[in-house]
Amino acid sequence: MKNWTWNADNGDGTYRNPILYTDYSDPDVIRVGEDYYLVASSFCNTPALPVLHSKDLVNWEMLSYVLEQIDEPGYENPQHGHGVWAPAIRYHDGFFYVYYPMPDEGIFMCKAKDAAGPWSKPVCVKAAKGWIDPCPLWDDDGRAWLVNAFAKSRSGIKSILHVSPMSPDGERLLDEGVDVFDGHNTQPTIEGPKFYKRNGYYYILAPAGSVKTGWQTALRSRNVYGPYEEKIVMMQGDSAINGPHQGGWTTTPSGEDWFIHFQDVGNAGRIVHLQPMRWENDWPVIGADTGEGYGVPVSVYRKPDCGCKKAIYSPADCDDFTGTRLGLQWQWNANHRDSWYRLEQPGLRLFAQSCDGPLCDAAHLLLQKWTAPAFTVRMQLDLSDLKEGDTAGLISFGRFYTALAFEKEGDALYLTQISGTIGGDETTTRYGAVPQGPASVGMQVFADGTGQFYFPDVTGVWRTVGERFSFTPGVWVGAKYGLFASHRQTAGSTPGSLKVSKVEVSMEQLIE
Repeated sequence: MKNWTWNADNGDGTYRNPILYTDYSDPDVIRVGEDYYLVASSFCNTPALPVLHSKDLVNWEMLSYVLEQIDEPGYENPQHGHGVWAPAIRYHDGFFYVYYPMPDEGIFMCKAKDAAGPWSKPVCVKAAKGWIDPCPLWDDDGRAWLVNAFAKSRSGIKSILHVSPMSPDGERLLDEGVDVFDGHNTQPTIEGPKFYKRNGYYYILAPAGSVKTGWQTALRSRNVYGPYEEKIVMMQGDSAINGPHQGGWTTTPSGEDWFIHFQDVGNAGRIVHLQPMRWENDWPVIGADTGEGYGVPVSVYRKPDCGCKKAIYSPADCDDFTGTRLGLQWQWNANHRDSWYRLEQPGLRLFAQSCDGPLCDAAHLLLQKWTAPAFTVRMQLDLSDLKEGDTAGLISFGRFYTALAFEKEGDALYLTQISGTIGGDETTTRYGAVPQGPASVGMQVFADGTGQFYFPDVTGVWRTVGERFSFTPGVWVGAKYGLFASHRQTAGSTPGSLKVSKVEVSMEQLIE
């Protein structure tokens, strides 16, 4: 079941930004032949480290995940803000390489012959705390290098970029490396470096000045260790695109240059933009050229010249669960187990998992990202197999989270709202008894950053439930929504299950 609420392709040879109104933060992009591949951060959610595919840089779809689980201690429970941070993707000697940092553990690498997988098990390239944002470069002479930044929260260092020699197979660093750029005076909070070589220059493209109010910087040198010249190459200017933050450069087969980056918009997270790029005196100019040596982000522009007309599509957000595997839009709140669910073709069955703490600490939340600034989600459920002590339903998840759920107590089933904050208190409001059987729930996301739950009355007319609430993003991520089935253990109780028939996402309002 393919559907989407946002698409950037205008159908007339132009596109609008963002190309993805979805929280694919810290994107990096490459072209291999006529195909483009994008990777992004995923933090503690699994499967982890998404890979997207496109034929024209505008229309994207999910392709795979690099990691099925996070193979480091502690990720069987949610570690909000930890896990897989900003990755880089490269293609070298017949392999796709993805380098990613875990800021508390180190820098890791996985590789694959096909970006759709299977991907190799992670190799720890550098065990270190606070080393982040790695990007490799294989040089003309076969030598390999790795650039990285530092997270002050873990290492006490920031605004420094570092280059290390790396083994040609990309699996280990050869020495401690060199600090090649100090941005404290002119490029504060420089991070997210991407490494390139062009016309004899080494280039590091990196954002500086902070996520929400910063700019794009280019560094260049004839020597890999510097000294590096610096130049601001894209700023927000008079555009509405704040940041504009971390991203990567790619080219079309016809020789055009393009740059993908993110913008932090709060609740929806860090959404993805595409900018034209050109070279002037061996410096990049990204976005609409101001004539002053830098660009500003575009809102509408002609599509890249990729040789032929491509189909219009976007990552899926609806699901009728008719496939042989869980849709790629879904991620769990931490490492997961296959025993938590079953695809019944059609339908998804979630088996209630033990949960004696707050919902925010439950690994078994099944979540997906927002795909538009405003939308409605409706879920068709079957409550027939819920047992004593089960609670299951629809959840909106961020630092503030709230769920419209069904709670089984004795022989009765109650419509309940559960709300809380990560690290804070959780409250429950019970609205009344409902029949045990087929049911629908809905949530509307309004453009002003508020939301509302809905439940149909006995005549099938949608009615509001509870008060209108305000969304908040999560820890370094946008708000998400999804499903859960939990079980609070009581004497002699046995967990049941929730059947999900369909998840529909649209621009249609439930109540005008």
